[in-house]
Amino acid sequence: MNLSKLRLISGAVLLACACMAQAEIRLSDPLPLAPEVTVGKLPNGLTYYIKKNARPAQKVELRLVVKAGSILEDDDQQGLAHFTEHMAFNGSTHFKRNELISYLQSIGVKFGADLNAYTSFDETVYVLPIPTNKKENLEKGFLVLEDWAHGLKFNPADINSERGIVLEEARLGKGASDRMNKVLYPKLLNGSRYAERMPIGKESVLKTFKPEAIKRFYKDWYRPDLMAVVVVGDVEPKQAEAMIRQHFGKLKNPAKPRPRLYAEVPQRSQTEALVITDKEAPDDTVFIRYPIRAAQEPVTIADYRRQMIENLYGQMLSARMQELTQQANPPFIQGGSSKGKLVRGYESFSAYALLGKGGVQPAVDALVQEDERARRFGFSQDELDRARKNMLRNYERAYSERDKSDSAGFVAEYSRNFLEQEAIPGIANELLYAQELLPQVTLQEINETVAKVIPDQQKKLVVFMGAEPKAGASVPTQQQLLDAVAKAEQQTIEPRTEKVLASKLMDGPPAGGSIVSEKLNSAIGVTELTLGNGVRVLLKPTDFKNDQVLMGSTRFGGQSLFGDADIYNARYASAVVGSMGLKDLAPLDLQKVLAGKTVNVGASLGELSEGFGGSASSADVEAMLQLVYLYFNDVRKDAGLYQSFIGKQQDLAKNSMAQPEAVFYDAIQHAMFGDNPRVDGVPRAADFDKVGLDRSLDIFRQRFSSARGMTFIFAGSFELDKIKPLIASYLGTLPVADVPHAYRDVGMRPVTGVVKKDIYMGSEPKSTISITFNGDVAYSDEQKLTLQALGEVLNLKVIEVLREKMSMIYGGGFETSMGQHPYGHYSVALNLPTGPENVDKVIAAAFAEINKMKTDGPSAADLEKVKLNWITRQQKSLRENRYWMSQLMGSVTQGRDPAHILRYEQRVRAITPQAVKLAAQRYLDMHNYVQVVLYPERKNVAAK
Repeated sequence: MNLSKLRLISGAVLLACACMAQAEIRLSDPLPLAPEVTVGKLPNGLTYYIKKNARPAQKVELRLVVKAGSILEDDDQQGLAHFTEHMAFNGSTHFKRNELISYLQSIGVKFGADLNAYTSFDETVYVLPIPTNKKENLEKGFLVLEDWAHGLKFNPADINSERGIVLEEARLGKGASDRMNKVLYPKLLNGSRYAERMPIGKESVLKTFKPEAIKRFYKDWYRPDLMAVVVVGDVEPKQAEAMIRQHFGKLKNPAKPRPRLYAEVPQRSQTEALVITDKEAPDDTVFIRYPIRAAQEPVTIADYRRQMIENLYGQMLSARMQELTQQANPPFIQGGSSKGKLVRGYESFSAYALLGKGGVQPAVDALVQEDERARRFGFSQDELDRARKNMLRNYERAYSERDKSDSAGFVAEYSRNFLEQEAIPGIANELLYAQELLPQVTLQEINETVAKVIPDQQKKLVVFMGAEPKAGASVPTQQQLLDAVAKAEQQTIEPRTEKVLASKLMDGPPAGGSIVSEKLNSAIGVTELTLGNGVRVLLKPTDFKNDQVLMGSTRFGGQSLFGDADIYNARYASAVVGSMGLKDLAPLDLQKVLAGKTVNVGASLGELSEGFGGSASSADVEAMLQLVYLYFNDVRKDAGLYQSFIGKQQDLAKNSMAQPEAVFYDAIQHAMFGDNPRVDGVPRAADFDKVGLDRSLDIFRQRFSSARGMTFIFAGSFELDKIKPLIASYLGTLPVADVPHAYRDVGMRPVTGVVKKDIYMGSEPKSTISITFNGDVAYSDEQKLTLQALGEVLNLKVIEVLREKMSMIYGGGFETSMGQHPYGHYSVALNLPTGPENVDKVIAAAFAEINKMKTDGPSAADLEKVKLNWITRQQKSLRENRYWMSQLMGSVTQGRDPAHILRYEQRVRAITPQAVKLAAQRYLDMHNYVQVVLYPERKNVAAK
């Protein structure tokens, strides 16, 4: 058979296969249910989802999903949907108050980080990850879910104890955003009930409600026909289904159930404007909300195709908006337009901009005109081709990771299916739809859809939100906002022109690189290479993910090598370079050239070191290495993009010190380090006047023109035989001129003794306590781990005493750190938000717990809880590329054997209560700490 006939036959076979695939997809068909998930319903109406999933091993993610949120509250129940969620941890049929948290901690489940819940307008979701290394754990986990579903006790004493905690949570949310949103939401939601039922509720109700009110909410809405149980993880589906039937089959619905209705959002009857200002607002924004419409979740394959088209034009419109920010004088700092969900069942098209120095008019002009340009002239074929490549690549990657995806992602997807009817056809079907349907989407179809979707001078809400004007400045009036939009709508619009770009980053790999030595650390499966130019490379091939390769590199030096006069140039050098691009390609041009690839690389010039961080799919490792090569050899100078970067940073920083939290953070830094010019406090607009284009570029080139002394690390799904030639070509040919590769100790040290400072800022009755213990230490890994254990056992006491017993905080706690560069040092930082009236009591209680720890040490039970949680987490981390990257990077900077990773459990188990007690005595020196307390403005402080 001759070659031409073979080609004809092959083409016919491919065509036939394509036709068969297309024939299998009928647009009118309903979207199927993913075959890998079991979905069922008990006779009482409770829905369940079950999927066996091996990642992470020996763990099951459990969820109780309830279609009951704040929207269902009666007037005397405002805030009680959320309060009910709190009471789930405060006494039930099988667990007394605080007993549940203590039990779960004893099996390695950490409160807050693992065990959690949330309440929204329309739902409450309980999150319970359970280790399955012991059979009884899973049984107890289902018992917890059952208690949440119908066994809460609502003991009056427990309710009263929890009031303070919930009120502290409400206090945390107070501030400029909360005050402004209270004005915004009634207009944004067109007077809907949603604006009247914020999940946190009303303080007057939270302080005074009777137990009968919360019991009524629980009785009315916690019922099986409004519930779903989701089980995903290392469990057999039949076993899980039997346990669901056992624990939830007995639940009964009320004889006369209240109808579960969803709030409507009325249509806007007229165009309006709204101006909202607050003296603590950090920035100025404008957005335009177009008519709200009923949202349609995909039901058929045709609906799914429609959704893909929406995602395509959304991606293209976003790219255009991003391109506007790359001008020397951009119309806004960031902005965009899109169609998105508002609340359950409703969506709208909206445009948004974070304003720069130009203010409202240029931002509105850009938003309105760019939307109109797309509506009137559509997109180009090149734009569609790039968007299609990116979308298809995302589907392919998701499919390739289908057996390496964490259970938590699946439970979130199944929860949305129950709550919002989001389709769950499964990634195999979704990839099939993308492969078959995406190529059929034409530019004409995209542009016709965009012309219908993007609003054309329809009724709208135009909103300005920002800081109260300073002397000599002003904010727009409502009429000026409306005039700005009307003016933008009348402007002449021209079609967009597309710049022609290269099709690839480099013509090919550079020649001359080599590998001169190779050795294997068989204990941890890491191969070490030495390249011909002296660059060191560590390779950790894994099967943790099917399509992920992480890259990092490090070398000592960093900002420490530059004097105080250059600190701002050094601090922002890598950001300036990143804003300008590589070769002749601006950052957005790079995105276009790399369309269809999954790759990113960034350079970083830190305080003591510099290096790269990056990631890529397995097929795009070469592109990642090309980007690294170009950072060393061909960074770009662009005065316009530099000016754009500086201008945007100044605009972002101009109101930063209007926020109490920013002033507080800045005060902590300066209380600890004085007025040292290297203190990395809150950025001010004036800081960026000290960042010069030529000098920051020169500093970057000084550190990144040579790879001498640098170690690169790769972890992920690659084959050694395939990656080594690429590494030899791109990293083995990097320049290696002689440059310093040791840091300089600049002598920056924290103050000694007891330093106390009070900050008065903010109009809300809220305070935050910061207490930091710093000092010198002879660093060791064992001491660092013991210090971490000290912080964790103290956090158990913070929850147990300051939160649950005293009801004076919602969150907060201890964080510890220990390092050996540039000198051996440690830090123990305590952060506790509370009410101004409780500051002294909270500090006294925290110090009392510190003194108990120094005198008695932790209980063996508390320390065991910490150890078990750590060991459980590390077992999961050992199957994650990011963990290996972090640990290998640490082994390089600390000069230790990377195989220490394997001794982690042994080191953890070796920590004793006595060692933690000694650590408390050593590190919590009551004669050496910095205490900074944030109070509201003095006129709002009665007791201080």
